[in-house]
Amino acid sequence: MVLSGGKDETTAGDDPAGDTVLVDRVLAGDRLAFRTLVERFEGTVAGVVHGMLGHDADADDVGQEAMVKLYGALSTFRHEASLKTFVTRIAINCCLDHLKKRKRFFRRFRAMDDALDEAQPDPMDRTGRAEERQAVMRAMASLEPAFRSVVVLRLIEGHSTLETAEILDVPEGTVLSRLARARKHLAAQLEGYENG
Repeated sequence: MVLSGGKDETTAGDDPAGDTVLVDRVLAGDRLAFRTLVERFEGTVAGVVHGMLGHDADADDVGQEAMVKLYGALSTFRHEASLKTFVTRIAINCCLDHLKKRKRFFRRFRAMDDALDEAQPDPMDRTGRAEERQAVMRAMASLEPAFRSVVVLRLIEGHSTLETAEILDVPEGTVLSRLARARKHLAAQLEGYENG
């Protein structure tokens, strides 16, 4: 599965009754039903993973890991939240796990940190838009994962404050607080681009 980025507005989570039937079929051993679930939520997972990790070389692997974990976790799905919320929570957790592993790796190899962590601009793309995109990616990468996840879910994926709180399993006030702090941080990081 190659993650394409973005979410599938027309199918992911729009049919809770259909989602329940699919989950029941997967739990009964129907592989085709799981393939349908993967197709239905691939865009959702891609949007979350790419929002959290940017163009990390491991983004596709993290997306696939999220789908594998979804398969293993379906038996714990209690229908208290939508399946889309459930899938998004799994994707966020996989991203957070990946970021922790990456942080430990870079801590061990501190000398390589600057070279590997810095976004390298494409020499063939010299437009101001590419530079701006790189600046936004660097600013997002500079956010702590707890704040980045709120930005991805609220501002990029378009979840409501309540949905974001459910996905992250935090109070709504925490979502609002983290979002305010993240916006302030991003504004400071991107100040030169806003004024230029």
